[in-house]
Amino acid sequence: MRRTPLYIIPLLAVTILILKGCGMNPRSVSEESELDRKVDSVLALMTLEEKAGQLTLLTSDWDVTGPTMRKEYVEDIRSGRCGNIFNAHTVAYNRNLQKITVEETRLGIPLLFGYDVVHGHRTIFPIPLGEACSWNLELMEKSARLAAGEAAASGLTWTFAPVVDISRDPRWGRVSEGNGEDTYLGSLIAAARVRGFQGEDLSDPYTLAACIKHYAAYGAPVAGRDYNTVDMSEIAFRQDYLPPYRAGVAAGAVTVMASFNELFGVPATASPYLMTRILREEWGFKGFVVTDYTGIDELRAHGVAADRRQAGILALTAGVDMDMQSAIYMETMQGALEDGSITLEEIDRAVKRVLRVKFQLGLFDDPYRYFDDRRESSVVHSQEIMEHALQSARESVVLLKNEAFKGSAILPLASPRRIALIGPLADNQVDLLGSWHGAGDIDQVVTLRAGLMNRYPGATISYAPGCGFEGDEVSGFGEALRLARSSDVVVLAIGESQARSGEAASRSELGIPGVQEELALELIKTGTPVVVLIMAERPLVFPLLNEKASAILYAWHPGTRGGDALADILSGNYNPSGKLVISIPRNVGQIPIYYSAKPTGRPMDPGNKFTSKYLDVPNTPLYPFGYGRSYTTFEYGETGLSSESIGRSDTLVVSVTVSNTGATAGEEVVQLYTRDVVGSLTRPLKELKGFQKIYLEPGVSKRLQFRLTAGDLAFVNGKLERMAEPGEFRVMVGPDSAHLEEKTFTLKE
Repeated sequence: MRRTPLYIIPLLAVTILILKGCGMNPRSVSEESELDRKVDSVLALMTLEEKAGQLTLLTSDWDVTGPTMRKEYVEDIRSGRCGNIFNAHTVAYNRNLQKITVEETRLGIPLLFGYDVVHGHRTIFPIPLGEACSWNLELMEKSARLAAGEAAASGLTWTFAPVVDISRDPRWGRVSEGNGEDTYLGSLIAAARVRGFQGEDLSDPYTLAACIKHYAAYGAPVAGRDYNTVDMSEIAFRQDYLPPYRAGVAAGAVTVMASFNELFGVPATASPYLMTRILREEWGFKGFVVTDYTGIDELRAHGVAADRRQAGILALTAGVDMDMQSAIYMETMQGALEDGSITLEEIDRAVKRVLRVKFQLGLFDDPYRYFDDRRESSVVHSQEIMEHALQSARESVVLLKNEAFKGSAILPLASPRRIALIGPLADNQVDLLGSWHGAGDIDQVVTLRAGLMNRYPGATISYAPGCGFEGDEVSGFGEALRLARSSDVVVLAIGESQARSGEAASRSELGIPGVQEELALELIKTGTPVVVLIMAERPLVFPLLNEKASAILYAWHPGTRGGDALADILSGNYNPSGKLVISIPRNVGQIPIYYSAKPTGRPMDPGNKFTSKYLDVPNTPLYPFGYGRSYTTFEYGETGLSSESIGRSDTLVVSVTVSNTGATAGEEVVQLYTRDVVGSLTRPLKELKGFQKIYLEPGVSKRLQFRLTAGDLAFVNGKLERMAEPGEFRVMVGPDSAHLEEKTFTLKE
């Protein structure tokens, strides 16, 4: 007879019975945490095959009729050989899978359901790199919270997000999923998104278990090529790339995903240094580590494992708890245990970590808590989430250029009578969603064309694609140019398709693909004012277009409400406030280019050939980190310091007055940077240490204060210790990393 599922049995009673059978005093149970007691009570009942099943994650599939599951995987679930599923969603489908494990397996341990809810679930927000340009931590936390609620309402319990990889190489396609080039800002965003996904109580059925990825340093592959080797010093790793992962763990993330790359000669999936020493011993992480897709099996291709069995041994002993899709733990664990290659303690430790998260999610209390049809219908595409998608898209757009055209700036477009809407992204739903849009509902996407029609109901809006994303076909130029000549303004939407970014989408050249830039230059020649919207997932290279165009907006891939958001910005209904979180290079040869570079012994001197510079291009990017314009103007007063020197226990107050000197209300991101002038190791020319996003009406000023302590000035030294060294520091305040006022202070011993 099949046993009653564990979630129905009073767990404390089970624990006491088990401990009595082992000759232990039940009173010792009170010395352990309630959660650990529950986990141990289940673990004690499990067979080795069931334990391996809890460490196995297999995929669901999808076809035109909806989600499907391979027959052999269903049998793996039924037998207890698989305890976790990903790529399965919708309430009805996931409920049926959960019913199999709860009602047909020996112990009834609930399934986890994971999915890539990277920047939304059914309702899609801007790509993470774009949303990061809002510099609005509350907005990003809310995006994660709403995405979690929508995904949880669709039967999911776990998201493979947030991506917190620092990247300074836009050739890498997955730069779109992260938060840009800066460690400080990236760490704050990592924590905000974890808080959003997980909320205050993980058992709340409107939350998801978060997964910090890709651990570690995945955003720095050699040559920008996805899955490639990562090669850096341990100082650079700990100083620049590691902190966002730690911030996510400190914020409470209960899972971490091992990255595909190697680091220090060891693939992450087989690295005890990453998975045990740093993650668990240094940071105290108590959740579980999951591989990326087939990551364990790929240890063979890396050349550190001779076969699947050895790969599984390396991963488990390194501290990797769950095997995504390789099925290696399922197949090889028993043999490895029998010959002593792994221990039962190592297996149990991994299983306990997985069970712990399932208990935290409340799945043992009610394995069906995420399967509510009424909640699914009410939460998906709710008014709240759709309005937030609009606001997120508005704040992500960066105004790069808005110069005078025949006497006045082109933007905003107050009341055009005839608009020529041109470009492959002008009337496009799927590509506005961007890469990794997962279950995003294409039918809900508001295109740029629809957004303009909503915003300008009295205008004549004529549309022509002009060209496609790829190839050299120019037959559509004629119609586009005809519309341009007969219109008051051209709105040109060009850039990348969503397929050209994301995973396995690295590029060696970063120009605007195909003949799109050629089309733009021809349209500019007509004499009709042209507003260029660049929609992409990475910084593209466009120096000639930048020279010729009078108005440029970097719109990224803005998501479900992208068309409405862009129409609001073009019309002036919303004043753009986005600031770049990654530098835009002048050409690919400058890459990697980032604001926090270190000094050189021969700094650039245009009058001296033998200094650090290019012969054919300036050292500076086309647009620097932190840059973004507004329809109004902001004036910065003199920076003030509360003291010329501080001790290690003191706080330096940095103050500045910012005034809106234009005619339009707007938001400004006020940024503070520091430089350690002389150190035991070379230090960056500047580092972001604070920012405030403020809203000012015309003619209004605001006095801002920033606080710096010795902890803010610390860095990883040659002993791999994080500490601040006494000496001279410079503090810089301004609208971006290139336009700053500088003051000096001293940190005393």
